[in-house]
Amino acid sequence: MELRNTDLRPFFLLLIKPSHYDDEGYVIQWLRSSLPSNSLATVYGIARDAAERKVLGQDVEIRIRALDETNSRVRVDRLIREIRRSGGKALVGMVGVQSNQFPRALDLGRRFRAAGLPVVIGGFHVSGCLAMLEEMPVELKEALDLGISLFAGELEERLDDLLCDASKGRLQPIYDYLNDLPDMSGTPTPYLPPDRVRLTMGKRASFDAGRGCPYLCSFCTIINVQGRKSRHRTADDVERLVRANAEDGINNFFITDDNFARNRNWEAIFDRLIEMRESGMDIRLVTQVDTQSHRIPGFIEKAGRAGVTRTFIGLENINPDSLKTAQKGQNKITDYRAMLQAWHSAGVLTYAGYIIGFPSDTPESIRRDIEIIKRELPIDIMEFFVLTPLPGSKDHQRLVEEGVPLDPDMNNYDTQHVTVDHPRMSKTEWEKIYREVWDLYYTEEHVATVLRRSRAWGYDPENMTAKLFAFHAPIVYERMHPLEGGLIRRKVRRDRRPGLPIESPWGFYPRLVWEYLRKYSGALAMHGRYRRILAEVMADPDPETYTDTAMTPVESGEEDELQLFTATVSAQEFVKKRRTLAARRNRAAG
Repeated sequence: MELRNTDLRPFFLLLIKPSHYDDEGYVIQWLRSSLPSNSLATVYGIARDAAERKVLGQDVEIRIRALDETNSRVRVDRLIREIRRSGGKALVGMVGVQSNQFPRALDLGRRFRAAGLPVVIGGFHVSGCLAMLEEMPVELKEALDLGISLFAGELEERLDDLLCDASKGRLQPIYDYLNDLPDMSGTPTPYLPPDRVRLTMGKRASFDAGRGCPYLCSFCTIINVQGRKSRHRTADDVERLVRANAEDGINNFFITDDNFARNRNWEAIFDRLIEMRESGMDIRLVTQVDTQSHRIPGFIEKAGRAGVTRTFIGLENINPDSLKTAQKGQNKITDYRAMLQAWHSAGVLTYAGYIIGFPSDTPESIRRDIEIIKRELPIDIMEFFVLTPLPGSKDHQRLVEEGVPLDPDMNNYDTQHVTVDHPRMSKTEWEKIYREVWDLYYTEEHVATVLRRSRAWGYDPENMTAKLFAFHAPIVYERMHPLEGGLIRRKVRRDRRPGLPIESPWGFYPRLVWEYLRKYSGALAMHGRYRRILAEVMADPDPETYTDTAMTPVESGEEDELQLFTATVSAQEFVKKRRTLAARRNRAAG
């Protein structure tokens, strides 16, 4: 979408959220992508505010174009021609670039720079590297050598200067605002035009209600880029955002806070959303929270009333030693069952992230742990990640300082590829068990179990079946994480990573047709199996009576019986320690 007035001098602001390359070097792109880009929405909202305020002068019109490459092809030559037709004044911004997206951002930026256009790259990779590394990595140096500017930090209150510098042809090499994080209240709220939002599955918009997290997880980049102090939008900000999207027919939102439970303004925001829903607005939310969220008085109950239908929980592991290694001390295995059951009591589906590849992991221990989870924890959807030393994390910083060999190709830092050696698994074993765990969790038997739990809890089994299928099929047939997936893969012959050959039409298109037939016939067969399982579950005439170990209310003494607490020495020791602490508190209280 562009904002256009032909009576004014134009300045073209092109905002691109780059995708990344698959293992064959083709850009990953979909007819409809899975998740909206909050970074793109945030920058677009800030840019729209700058355009309305005429920051480049009353005689200049800032024309904004936003492209998310996961659902829109970036036709560089056409965009360059369009910019030149409009007068040639422009800034090309690569927005929210993660480590795995940096090679693609650099390849796009190189082409725009060859046409003489100013380019700036921002996002977590630039910010994380500048925040945590003493020496600038080679890919950032390459960007600077190309004349591409780097932006570290957050854009609120900084875009005006960036636009003015670009319009005068004097962009600085580096803009570093990491030590000056802005207050979020009253700043322009994230927004994307409806034609962009509709390119995501479910027509879901996104916004960050806050930034920052107080925890110290060693694999996390957020705490080192956004800080550990909670900064937040006001309830007025959120209401304004929701109503603006409602005018576009959009009522489905992903709150992208890494940990909304630690947003100091969570209650005011939930209360406002509850008021709006009770006045007749249809609002549906997806959130991300920590495993201690159930201990915040009223949090889960208000989440359900505010319209939260799904929540993502960073479970990460059930082995206390692994959690300790990752400085994930807030995750206490003795709280997992109570926490998950509390979310279900509010009618909220639970999604759990689980990391494969902690130092104590082996293929055998991982298989054992997945079976324990299936039997004893009431999780609906599980998604798995390879433990990855992401630039910007404490893990990455430590490995670099120790001189540990790391995969030099940033394209592989997508939490699906192995990028560092493991002490107990070969690279082949690690990659194999990562692929295997999806099938271990999404067995026909466990899919039926989740659907039976769904009926007993009063969820829509049809909807649950669709979600289970949507998280299982992409990894099997596209070999991609479901959060990176989408609806109908688009593979463009000429959009291939530089250095790899452009295939001839005679070889590319027949192979592509065969690939589609193989993948989608397999996915259709899987869907048929899921529908058969659903039919069998729906045939049960008395679903409310179903129960299993995971659904059983938390009871005193279960720590001596459930494998969650007895399968490993570290779990046994953790339970013993918790009991000792509880006894001390009781004595102190008595």
